[in-house]
Amino acid sequence: MAANLTPMYYKAERDYRRAQTVAEQVECLQLMLQLMPKHKGTDKLQADVKTRLSEARQNLKQQVNTPKTGQAYRIPRQGAGRIVILGGPNCGKSRILKELTRAEPEVAPFPFTTREPLTAMMEYEGVQIQLVDTPPITVGQLQPWFLNLVRTADAVLLMFDGSSDDAPEETLAVVQEFESRKTRFAKFGGFAPDNFSIINVPSRLVITHALDVDCQMRSLLLHDSWVGCVPALSVELGDEHFIGNLKRLCFELLNIIRVFTKSPGKPADMAAPLTIADNGTVEDLALEIHQDLARNLKHARLWGHGDHDGQIVGRDYQLRDGDVVELHC
Repeated sequence: MAANLTPMYYKAERDYRRAQTVAEQVECLQLMLQLMPKHKGTDKLQADVKTRLSEARQNLKQQVNTPKTGQAYRIPRQGAGRIVILGGPNCGKSRILKELTRAEPEVAPFPFTTREPLTAMMEYEGVQIQLVDTPPITVGQLQPWFLNLVRTADAVLLMFDGSSDDAPEETLAVVQEFESRKTRFAKFGGFAPDNFSIINVPSRLVITHALDVDCQMRSLLLHDSWVGCVPALSVELGDEHFIGNLKRLCFELLNIIRVFTKSPGKPADMAAPLTIADNGTVEDLALEIHQDLARNLKHARLWGHGDHDGQIVGRDYQLRDGDVVELHC
């Protein structure tokens, strides 16, 4: 039996995956249970959510009764999505951040230059995307805040130094370090169908020094040792063509489309698009603006890819990148 989950439920589930604190997780899980249709088709999902809610409540109680120790970073979300840049020592993470944004991180030819997360905004065709540079990952030293940052990310760029003979081994160690903590780098994101505690994070392998004569051989060594290796993009830092490809990859990784809105009788604001999930509907767009708007929505008028400009469409109409929409209640 189909689950028939609503857009509001999927939004709550997305917010749960993005939650940065246990208290936020509890709130999202409670809302997911409230919004979930109750029938045989959702029996397993209900049980999974109730289990996660019970565990989250226990963790919250432990946090209240346990003194805080160690470092912790809380990074506010900005833009249409968050992409975390990961890798082992001296793999080019900070250089990538510098190439894609206006940030000026310390870039040096020795490892462990980055000691704490650094955020910056990347612009792509009117869409602002948050990038997070991170300290290098070493085996057995993955702190809780770091794991949570990756599990709640919208996507990951896993760096691979195509000029280093150590890159295959070091990159595989990073992958295994997260897999041991129920976090998988995968082509598509979401919870693992067979285990609600395992999170798949949409990821791509970024291979730097693409013009190195042995780059391809080193990347093949990684593919041979990593079952389920994610798709890769080879880049040569400093080359505008390669950097343009990487920016487009970041946008595509978020699996979103740009939609422009307008008020009746007024032109659309083409400088400030809203973003919704690819294959999203008019209702999803309204929900992105406000729940009350989605609840009271009657129809919309569409300019862009419809049969004719200004056509009237319903709340279930599937939008495409670049559409202009006028919402009516």
